[in-house]
Amino acid sequence: MASFEIEGGHKLHGEIIPQGAKNEALQILCATVLTSDKITIHNIPDIRDVNNLILLLEKIGVKVERLKPGSCSFQADNIDLDYLKTEDFRKRGGNLRGSIMLIGPMLSRFKMAFMPKPGGDKIGRRRLDTHLIGFQKLGAKLHFNDQDLFYKIEASELKGCYMLLDEASVTGTANVVMAAVLAKGQTTIYNAACEPYLFQLCNMLNRMGAKISGVGSNMLIIEGVGKLSGTEHTMMPDMIEVGSFIGMAAMTQSEITIKNVDLDALGMIPEVFKRLGIKIIQKGADLYIPEYTSYEVETFMDGSIMTIADAPWPGFTPDLISIVLVTATQANGSVLIHQKMFESRLFFVDKLIDMGAQIILCDPHRATVIGLNRSYNLRGVRMTSPDIRAGVALLIAALSADGTSIIDNIEQIDRGYQNIDERLRKLGAHIKRI
Repeated sequence: MASFEIEGGHKLHGEIIPQGAKNEALQILCATVLTSDKITIHNIPDIRDVNNLILLLEKIGVKVERLKPGSCSFQADNIDLDYLKTEDFRKRGGNLRGSIMLIGPMLSRFKMAFMPKPGGDKIGRRRLDTHLIGFQKLGAKLHFNDQDLFYKIEASELKGCYMLLDEASVTGTANVVMAAVLAKGQTTIYNAACEPYLFQLCNMLNRMGAKISGVGSNMLIIEGVGKLSGTEHTMMPDMIEVGSFIGMAAMTQSEITIKNVDLDALGMIPEVFKRLGIKIIQKGADLYIPEYTSYEVETFMDGSIMTIADAPWPGFTPDLISIVLVTATQANGSVLIHQKMFESRLFFVDKLIDMGAQIILCDPHRATVIGLNRSYNLRGVRMTSPDIRAGVALLIAALSADGTSIIDNIEQIDRGYQNIDERLRKLGAHIKRI
């Protein structure tokens, strides 16, 4: 098990390019199973979760050709359905949350899918109901073995229907869309997620021959087709990385340019960081964060404490709640952080408190951060990364702290951030993998 050793207190400077979007990658890669034709994907992030999913695709029979760094071709013309029943598949799929995205394409094309209960971050309950109910409404039958926690989903024929999703789940919407593109008749999905990841997926499927309208809205109408063909697709920059770098620049009082940002895909992200007093300047397709010694939290018009909460798109993404929280620790002012979606995501704040942050954990969903305004710095400590986003929040805290910090269990960070230590060293960070 590896760790990061970080000597804090060093300002960063330079340019950094966001990786391809992790959350998009897990959907797009699974969509390659929908056709026997070759699909070429560019800007694939070189991270643990994505690499494990590519390996899983190879295990089920997808031919993967590595063209150059970040680019691969995929051809699913000889899928081994028997492998899906093996213990090896059960183990690999169970360790990867993104494996759930294989159900829709497998069910759509082969009329059956197998899936172990998926793993992933331990940030609270992460329901599968939206996925499974959507498949059932299309005509699939669900079988669950509660002894080995293994799902079997099958359908002799999928038929289009109207469905109102019980929640605007990103992965749930994507999975049902991939199941519906080859279904018979018309499928209407209301309360669909609108995140840019869905926009990317639906546009790729339409280039493959699918007939999806309403792309980008919360109502998708899908006319089933008989077959899909190959295509070429480029993943957008990871908006979670962009937000992480904004927070990192502010915390370390650094001047950083974030290159080639897809501004339309950022939604509320820049505005939320601006509410903390962080100056963000758009320069063409780039975001420039100037060096500032202090940033002051806004208050609401009636003078009440600033509240930052997550919400479905176009609201603020829950994946950046941890980053905003750690950034607020050195702001001038107080912030109420409200994490609505996951009840365990704020539990990492005890580590920030050990570093000297002033945080009151009100309940599993809310924390009040009293900004220190750099009256004294955080101090280096030894800590453990509990999940991807909290791990990077702790990394940002360590970069700004006095002294040396050790972050253990960095495999969690590697799941979502590509060569983060190497990229930060190029900006001047004192970080090494031990």
